[in-house]
Amino acid sequence: MSTRLNESNITYRGLLVRYLKPQWRRALLMTALLLGGIALQLINPQLLRTFIDLVTIGHASTQPLLGLGVLFIAIALLNQAITVFTTYLGENVAWTATNQLRTDLVAHCMSLEMAFHKAHTSGELIERIDGDVNTLSLFFSQAVVLLLGNGLLIVGVIVSLFYANWLVGLAIGLFALVGLITLSAIRARAVRYSVANREKDAEFYGFLGEQLAGTEDMRANGATGYVMRRFYEIIRSWLPLRRRSSMGWYSMWIATLITFAVGNAIALGLGGYLWSSGHISLGTVYLIFYFTNLLNDPIEQIRQQLQQLQQAGAGVARIRQLLRTQPGIIDGSGRVLPPGALTVEFRAVSFAYNEDQPVLQNIDFCLEAGKVLGVLGRTGSGKTTLARLLLRLYDASEGEICLGGVPVRAATLHELRRHIGMVTQDVQLFHASVRDNLTFFNRAVNDERILTVIEELGLGSWYRALPDGLETMLGSDGEGLSAGEAQLLAFTRVFLADPGLVILDEASSRLDPATENLIERAVSKLLTGRTGIIIAHRLSTIQRADSILVLEDGRVLEYDARNSLADDRASRFYRLLQTGLEEVMA
Repeated sequence: MSTRLNESNITYRGLLVRYLKPQWRRALLMTALLLGGIALQLINPQLLRTFIDLVTIGHASTQPLLGLGVLFIAIALLNQAITVFTTYLGENVAWTATNQLRTDLVAHCMSLEMAFHKAHTSGELIERIDGDVNTLSLFFSQAVVLLLGNGLLIVGVIVSLFYANWLVGLAIGLFALVGLITLSAIRARAVRYSVANREKDAEFYGFLGEQLAGTEDMRANGATGYVMRRFYEIIRSWLPLRRRSSMGWYSMWIATLITFAVGNAIALGLGGYLWSSGHISLGTVYLIFYFTNLLNDPIEQIRQQLQQLQQAGAGVARIRQLLRTQPGIIDGSGRVLPPGALTVEFRAVSFAYNEDQPVLQNIDFCLEAGKVLGVLGRTGSGKTTLARLLLRLYDASEGEICLGGVPVRAATLHELRRHIGMVTQDVQLFHASVRDNLTFFNRAVNDERILTVIEELGLGSWYRALPDGLETMLGSDGEGLSAGEAQLLAFTRVFLADPGLVILDEASSRLDPATENLIERAVSKLLTGRTGIIIAHRLSTIQRADSILVLEDGRVLEYDARNSLADDRASRFYRLLQTGLEEVMA
């Protein structure tokens, strides 16, 4: 798409222009078929009127009657064929359009900073991206075209009735106008109930997804009762919203039934009166009744399409609400980071997740290229936040961060994250092959390089036990993998990406000593020729660090060469070495 999806695009007209314009040929063919079908629906009743009039006047020859019958059947069959093909074409257009809209919404959500994703559950976002977009499927496929087509059919019927008798045309025209105004008024009131119902949909699926993901913890800690109680509360509050939304639909349905009954009464009354007074023939009476009933179909379809538009309107409102959240992290101008190991500079950097609760305050340090920095501090001191700022998962509130002399805000996000590799204690695996898990779905990485890295990091025996090699499927929960193996897979990912800066965020804090030794060998290889930042609780992890940064309450308590701080009896780092890091830093 040439233009970025934003709130201003999300109107009925904006959606049609954006997502149907690339399919204009198919949309045009669908419109042409629809108009052809309307014409056929107006022709066939004329044939029946002529047939009835010929029979009632006692026409001697049966040949014209047979001809009219054959022509009527042929037109009816052609009309059915057009309807089937139009439906198929409409579904094709709808899926293409809605899938593109889903793609745009996913891209928008992926561009939003971590604060947004922490505030919304995955289930809620899935419901918005898929559930709300589903309500637009019929809008894209048929609703607009059929609204136009049925409107034209109503006009064609009324014109035909005017041609038959002006009084009938006027009466049925007024009846159709009043019916459409009534349906539109009811629809306008029903939309707001549908919006509330869709919001409760998202809340329910968000809650359900979150609880299912934490089933093991919920059962182990006896929280099942809370989950069921909360489930009941959501369901109970959902019922009145669902009831109001359904009542909007039922109101339109009842109004349609009443409209049809009034229309038939008008047609029968006028037809009988005009025929008995000799103004019209019996065939014209049939034509009036047939056309009045023919109006039932487009009015009924308009009612259904208005209901679909009611649902689509709720979907549009919620999509616009999602798009109001704009990315806080803006892509840089395109400065290129130098290859190889990178220098890391924090210049008077401050940051707060919430304005009244600063996490980092006036952080200043410079890490030379190829050197390793050990970052220490109690939980909540801001260690992990340093890594998040380097990756631009968040932007610093004040100050500047530079990599290789380039401000991180000046580089594109792709360029920045291509030069940084990060390993945390929580390894996220995907339900995909070993190859895709290691390369993040990058097929450009060849098998030989993957296997070389696997052997270097001590995963050779694990790999040789896989039934399908690199094509072996892994579960998203890492089933069948030990904690050490999962951690080594994360190191393999970083090796394959070959970044200039490696960040290890407590990567071995959950491992037993034997597995940790294996990880330590992998870390040594990983940091060779690269700049490293190690966030750790354990002394063994930071023995390779060239310098130490100690944080306390978001401020730099100490920053110097590791040996200098270790020899300084007045330093916090010296005391940590004496008392044990795990105990003091927890």
